[in-house]
Amino acid sequence: MSSSQPAHLSLESAQQTLEAFNCADIQSVNPIENRDRICSALKLVVENSEYQMLGICADSLDAAWNALQEYLHGLDYNITLDRNAVEAIEGSVFVKFNGRSQSYYASPYTEKYRGVLVSCQSTDDTGINGTYGHFPLDLFS
Repeated sequence: MSSSQPAHLSLESAQQTLEAFNCADIQSVNPIENRDRICSALKLVVENSEYQMLGICADSLDAAWNALQEYLHGLDYNITLDRNAVEAIEGSVFVKFNGRSQSYYASPYTEKYRGVLVSCQSTDDTGINGTYGHFPLDLFS
């Protein structure tokens, strides 16, 4: 991942921006304001954590794959996904991506939430350790 950061956005202000996405309030179905700032904040927090896990809740496997590809591209991952690596699933799905191992899997999903959770992990207790979301599936479109 690249280490560039917007000059106008500090790590502290990036984390404050993302606090609105606290996994409890579902905002992914509503249009979000300040999309560019949210994308920049998420990229900065990701760049300052050791690895990330993404959880995507979508109406279909195709929608989840598209969202995963867009997020990975938006977060500067260089990975090629193999859609054939998981079995086809009809209906709503949950796709999980582990940035450390760069592995992923899909499973049926029956909950109401839709969107993307981004979990930033650091082995150091003073590092960034937090989960943000639900972000819209098309945040990086």
